[in-house]
Amino acid sequence: MVDLNCDMGEGFGIYSFADDKEIMPFIDSANVACGFHASDPNTMRKTVELAKKFNVKVGSHPAYPDLVGFGRRPMKMQREEVKNLVMYQTGALKAFLDEYNMPLNHIKPHGSLYGVSAKEEDVAQGIADAAEIFNVGVYGMVNTFHEKVYKARGVKFYAEFYSDLEYDETGYLVIAKGRNKHYPADRAVERCLRAIAENKVRTISGEDVEVGCETICVHSDTPNAIEILTSLREAMSKSSIKQDSNSTHKDKMPYIVD
Repeated sequence: MVDLNCDMGEGFGIYSFADDKEIMPFIDSANVACGFHASDPNTMRKTVELAKKFNVKVGSHPAYPDLVGFGRRPMKMQREEVKNLVMYQTGALKAFLDEYNMPLNHIKPHGSLYGVSAKEEDVAQGIADAAEIFNVGVYGMVNTFHEKVYKARGVKFYAEFYSDLEYDETGYLVIAKGRNKHYPADRAVERCLRAIAENKVRTISGEDVEVGCETICVHSDTPNAIEILTSLREAMSKSSIKQDSNSTHKDKMPYIVD
C-alpha cells in the first residue's frame, strides 16, 4: 500500500506558506510543523482540525530550532538533545491531536534534521528514542541510518520517496534553496511509478539508485503540488496500485479512476 504525504502547517503568525485547505483533500498523511522551523500554536491547531475534516493521518514534523533558516541549517547536537528536541515538538502536536481524538501516526524529521539523521547514527538513534516513547514509526530513506537504526530498534520504518525533488549519485536528495520550484507533473508521475515498481530512480548524473516507496512526499510549497497529486492518484489508480484505503474522502473525487 502506498500513501501520499505532504509537509503541512508551515505558516507562521500572519504569514502563509502554502494553501493547506486546498491541498489537504488530496493527501493521505500530513507532516505537521511543530514550531521550530515553522508554525505556531494557532497554525498547528488549525492544521489538525483540517486533517480531521478530511480524514488525513497526522504525524509530527520536528526540526532543528531554526525559524530563520526554515530548519535547513544543520546543528551539532548530542543524542539525548535530539531525543528531547523531537519529544518536545511531537508532544506539543499530540496535545492538539488529543483534543480532536486523533492518534499520532508517525514522525517525519524536517529539513536538515532529516538529512543529518540519514548520515549520522547518533542523530538517528535520538529520533528513534523519541519514536519509542510515542510508539510510532518514522518516515525516512532506505540505505541510510534511517533504515538501519529504526529497523534494528524495532521502530516501524516507512520508506519514503520524493516526487518533486531530484536525487544525487549517492542516493541523497538535492535540496532546493528557498522555495521549491514548479516540477513537471508528468516527470513526477513517471519517477513515482518507477519507484513503486522497481525501487529505482534516475539521478541528476544519469545513474540509477535504489529507493523505497511506501509513502510518497509531494511538498506543499511546490507551486503545482495539486497538479502532481491529482495526476499521481489517477496514474496509480490506472496502474492498479493499492492506495491508502483509510482516506475515504478521496472516493468522492471524480478524476480518480476505479
